[in-house]
Amino acid sequence: MAQVLEMMRALQDDVAASRVEQERMQADLATSQGRNEELDRVNEELRKALQAQKERAAEERVVSPPSPPWTFPMPFSYEIMSTVVPPNLVGVKASFTRVEDPETHLTAFHTQMMLSGVRMRCIASCS
Repeated sequence: MAQVLEMMRALQDDVAASRVEQERMQADLATSQGRNEELDRVNEELRKALQAQKERAAEERVVSPPSPPWTFPMPFSYEIMSTVVPPNLVGVKASFTRVEDPETHLTAFHTQMMLSGVRMRCIASCS
């Protein structure tokens, strides 16, 4: 009979510990739900702000369409900016290091451009 009473006390202690654990878990769940609600609210605010930003950007695009690059002040003429680059054009290998003679550099540059098939008129207007 003593063994049965001892087992019943152990079970009662386990039930009490289980209830304490369950109450702690309920408190954690309530805290977690509160955090989730706050995160949902913040996410909704961010979603609305992003949507408003997209709408403003769309309105700005409609109001002011982008300008072609040559409408801004540039050192190049419209003719140079509108010249079509040949498909076989290889990057110019003559880089100016400020050590060599500028005339020699320009001569090498013009030669490479002519070999690439660029029109002479463009080469003459570039220098």
